[in-house]
Amino acid sequence: MQVEKISPFLEEKDIRSRVRELAHEIAAVFEDELTVIGLLKGSFMFMADLMRAMHRTPLHLTVDFMKVSSYGTGTESSGEVRLVKDIGFAIEKRNVLIVDDILDSGHSLSMVIRHLEGHRPKRLKTCVLLDKPERRQVSIRADFVGFEIPNAFVVGYGLDFDEHYRELPYIGILET
Repeated sequence: MQVEKISPFLEEKDIRSRVRELAHEIAAVFEDELTVIGLLKGSFMFMADLMRAMHRTPLHLTVDFMKVSSYGTGTESSGEVRLVKDIGFAIEKRNVLIVDDILDSGHSLSMVIRHLEGHRPKRLKTCVLLDKPERRQVSIRADFVGFEIPNAFVVGYGLDFDEHYRELPYIGILET
């Protein structure tokens, strides 16, 4: 395997602090109950930390996951999004928060929103750890954003390159 160079970009302590802030921002919007739906695989670390931080708020949480695919093995989105795993229980008349690792082209999150709106939730909001607006191909904005980042390929804290580097506790820029 070729070893890529990773330049640190967001430190672990900065991520941890922003996740706590996001938890409080989200709790201020939702009354008492919230179904958190994570988009696999990239959001799993962020979502786990976000939910732990929300434990200190009045929210009563339930959790589920979806999996969509658009990347393959490269660093560019294919633009074609397919649903790999759907939610496992009804969300009709529930408050729902979609959690994703990164908002890039917008194709995946747009598709997930359309799909979940068909389930008639009470309220549907989105939260992304990273927002890369320079890459947007679809008109979409997340309701809650951890960090806005430049157009660079990032890894760590759940984000990968060809299934590697998810375990990094920080976010780095991949230089190939």
